[in-house]
Amino acid sequence: MIKTDYKQFKIKGNNRVVYVCGPYRNSNEELKRENILHALRISVRLWELGWFCITPHLNTANFEFYTDLDEDVWLEGGLEILSRCDCIFCLKGWETSQGSMKEFELAQKLEKDVYYEDTH
Repeated sequence: MIKTDYKQFKIKGNNRVVYVCGPYRNSNEELKRENILHALRISVRLWELGWFCITPHLNTANFEFYTDLDEDVWLEGGLEILSRCDCIFCLKGWETSQGSMKEFELAQKLEKDVYYEDTH
């Protein structure tokens, strides 16, 4: 399992599908919007570096307002999508998110490469 700063890993010709994980939910709607916006910004940067990104924050943003489905369905779907990706990218603060922790644990179990956002 590779653990490195993603900025050092610009891909040319051998693109990889990366699952972006990090905090989404928050009881404060403004903080939730900030989580989504942060995931968007990092995902755009990853695309610029040659990654193909799956970003659950953007895939199902605010779906909870339009359905009565249990919120666990989004995590379950994310875990299935993650299982099909080449690697996982952990946004800052991922350790504070129960969902991100489950995603990270699955990535480790499946021996996916792991990359982290540089928080310095």
